[in-house]
Amino acid sequence: MAESNLAPKRGPQPKPPAPLHGVRGGAATAPLELDRLIHERMRLAIVSALAVNESLSFNELKGLLETTDGNLSVHARKLEEAGYVDCTKTFEGRVPRTDYRLSAAGRRALERYLSHMEALIRATRER
Repeated sequence: MAESNLAPKRGPQPKPPAPLHGVRGGAATAPLELDRLIHERMRLAIVSALAVNESLSFNELKGLLETTDGNLSVHARKLEEAGYVDCTKTFEGRVPRTDYRLSAAGRRALERYLSHMEALIRATRER
């Protein structure tokens, strides 16, 4: 039987990226951990849209973000599993409706993320 091409590759694996360091007054501070969950483009778009709207339906988000059902579904589920987004499923007649709302934890995570990005911008401009 032939070996599968799907076997894990052996050999040196790339190192994960080093954590980013903040700079205040020229001195390096503790590493700033970037929230990788929010940093992904589509998930950042979802939490940003929900931050300025009380809630949005699946179809409203899909149209606003100009994405596909599958793409939105996968990213929204990751945010929901992290506790950043609350999802409510109801029916309008016989038609299912999914509504999303940014949770308190999601709002805090977005604020931390934005503060982190602002600090990176300031540190870059100071150099």
